[in-house]
Amino acid sequence: MIVSKLKTLGLAAVAAVAVAGLAQAQPKSLTIGTASVGGTYFIYGGVVASLVTEKTGINVSTQQTQGPNQNLLLVDSKAIELGMVTMGVALHGWNGTGWANGKKYQNSRALFPMYDTPFHFITTEKTGITSVKQMEGKTVGVGPKAGTPGTYFPLMFEALGVKATIRNGGASDMASQLGDGLLDVFAFAAGVPISAFSELEAQRPVKFITFTDDELKTLQEKIPELSPSLIPKGTYRTLNEDHKTVGLYNFAIAHKDLPDDVAYQIVKAVLDNNDAMVKGHSAAKETLAQNADKNTFLPFHPGAVKYYKEKGINLHPKTM
Repeated sequence: MIVSKLKTLGLAAVAAVAVAGLAQAQPKSLTIGTASVGGTYFIYGGVVASLVTEKTGINVSTQQTQGPNQNLLLVDSKAIELGMVTMGVALHGWNGTGWANGKKYQNSRALFPMYDTPFHFITTEKTGITSVKQMEGKTVGVGPKAGTPGTYFPLMFEALGVKATIRNGGASDMASQLGDGLLDVFAFAAGVPISAFSELEAQRPVKFITFTDDELKTLQEKIPELSPSLIPKGTYRTLNEDHKTVGLYNFAIAHKDLPDDVAYQIVKAVLDNNDAMVKGHSAAKETLAQNADKNTFLPFHPGAVKYYKEKGINLHPKTM
């Protein structure tokens, strides 16, 4: 009788552990860090949240942030479970260099590739500015300080020897200031088309500016994490030629303690439903499993690794 009761209690304990494990593996809600209104992260993050909620049953909500730097900090500290980062920002965080100021943030893991972020400029025709060199002494808005453009454009100007006055703020705010003549140039980096840029060209005559070949060479020599990028003609209504530039790839990240099964479900929901992603934002045309190789240093979450193995995707050895 006693043995029978002990067996019953043992089975009950095992069942309780199993239920607890299941509850841990399937949280009721998750939060994904995005960025300011007017940028691609804000829109793209909403698409991811809706799709993952629909496909997994987990309620995913978005949190507006200053961008990749803050997203990395929030995920690293478990303030939020998911975030979006450019790999340049993530590289500095991982190594404790640049904006990280000697502190390493290594609690994040890669989930899925998002899209390339090309750096480019827009100005109004009345400024007469047609080149990066002409931005010397001008006031340039670069988005939130903790965002990718806010981090990298000051470094780019320094690398090119251009002394411009930098202003920070949300993408929509930067666009308004340019339109009002408070800024000479709005410099940004996001998945294209950038909604704030498109809205500007719908309101007034604008000029898109990019780097010269020599400037691109200098930037890649001095900031090696930058990679060649291209903004195709027609991306914006008035862009009638391809713009060569530099960019950084974006990845979705999660805290390393996110349950493996949940990470797997998130990656599968996004990468198995690219048509739905593209309907939300055209930048998602690059949200493909084969672009996982754009990550060469940040470890993938084990749940993500499981998905890529199922799809026969070879990941960079350092990320396994």
